[in-house]
Amino acid sequence: MMHKRRNSFRAIALLTVLFAAGKASPFPQPNLSGLQVMTNVYERPQPHDLQGSLTMTLENARGEQRIRSIRQYIGRFGDVEKKLLFFSSPADVRDTSFMSWSYDNPNRPDDQWIYLPALRRVRRISAEKKNDSFMGSDFEYEDLSRRHPELDVHRVLRTESFNGHMSYVVESIPESNDSKYGRTVTWINEGAWIGLRKEFYDRKGNLVKTLIIDEYSQIDSFWTITKMTMTDVRTGHSTVMELSDLDLNTGIPEQSFSERSMTRGIR
Repeated sequence: MMHKRRNSFRAIALLTVLFAAGKASPFPQPNLSGLQVMTNVYERPQPHDLQGSLTMTLENARGEQRIRSIRQYIGRFGDVEKKLLFFSSPADVRDTSFMSWSYDNPNRPDDQWIYLPALRRVRRISAEKKNDSFMGSDFEYEDLSRRHPELDVHRVLRTESFNGHMSYVVESIPESNDSKYGRTVTWINEGAWIGLRKEFYDRKGNLVKTLIIDEYSQIDSFWTITKMTMTDVRTGHSTVMELSDLDLNTGIPEQSFSERSMTRGIR
């Protein structure tokens, strides 16, 4: 179910961040190119910082679940967006942390690090590991990046209603071989500029994963996604990310987003 409130807020879950201000029109604006649509998504207004609780639910095809609790922090400093996640439960992932820095410069790839308490060291995620699963979920490290629209060729396939919202359906094809995906197709809610559904295809043209935005709302003039589901269509395994207890613009200092904080926590 999707919820809207007059007081709005924008937050990003892992991954990725899907927010915007403004009132949606009944029909998509005509003559927008695919690049213009995806740039609107990328440039949605966002708070300077936010923090909240994140619940990650992993479910296999038999309906068996594993639930992980996470504390999430996000801050924007100049042209860099920094994210930091701390796992608190269950015991086998407790004190694991993940940090990502995303840059507005399309020629500069994200920097990502993970801290594994068993190894007692912070490890940088290399380009070769970007396709690995993030903590056993259906999100890969690549999915947690904030991909710049200039890295892909975008084409509006059509406009149609999706869950009661008139939307652009945009196909995006990577310009280079920096992504494992051959293409993605995204349903974009015009006006709010939120990707309501995204399909991921491999380089052979096979559908491999789908991302669905289950719930979103507005808080303090920013659109916020509060629940999303990534599903591996080949295995039937899914991962639900749900945000709660969100606070924004609390003044998280930039020095909190460091390798030192990954091992000790934000104080």
